Amino acid sequence: MTTRTNFVLVDFENVQPKDIGLLKDGPFKVKVFLGPNQSKVPVSLAAALQSLGDNAEYIVLETAGNNALDFHIAYYIGVLSAVEPTAFFHIISKDSGFDPLLKHLKGKKVFAQRSICIGDIPYFKPVLPSAPETPLDAVVADLIRRKAAKPRTQKTLLSTIHALFNKELSEQQLADLFASLCKRGIVKIDGSKVSYALPTKL
Repeated sequence: MTTRTNFVLVDFENVQPKDIGLLKDGPFKVKVFLGPNQSKVPVSLAAALQSLGDNAEYIVLETAGNNALDFHIAYYIGVLSAVEPTAFFHIISKDSGFDPLLKHLKGKKVFAQRSICIGDIPYFKPVLPSAPETPLDAVVADLIRRKAAKPRTQKTLLSTIHALFNKELSEQQLADLFASLCKRGIVKIDGSKVSYALPTKL
């Protein structure tokens, strides 16, 4: 089985990653995009890229412009994905303006995502076996998805949980789930009203 190519496209105007050295010896091809006014690069970056040999290159924009660098990155993803349709594209940038493009690419079956630093690339994250979701996890995930539309009273929350499980929970199971939410501090009771302290992710 051949390893898919991972293209790492660094928006150097937005992020100056210190961990490019992580890419050495991996299935990576790196393109560092520089604005026309970024004529100097740190020695540490130059050395890290040099160690990648032919798998790294600088792309320097000829003219400055609003979002010019973003458009260049989008262009290269288009060209490279046509040549290597199974490749994975990693945009290194804090700019959330890339996210609509990434959503579009996903719809076109192009693997792409944005990370703020090299170490956040999925390649470096161990894949843990997913544990079966507990009822409590399912409730928390549902509440996170609801964002501002979460139930505001205890009665509505209980009926929402009940509906989540197709009304198959016994009264005792429902009460236990609610008690667990309160015990963990996820739900706080004030009279009949409820408030939430939800994790940002499970």
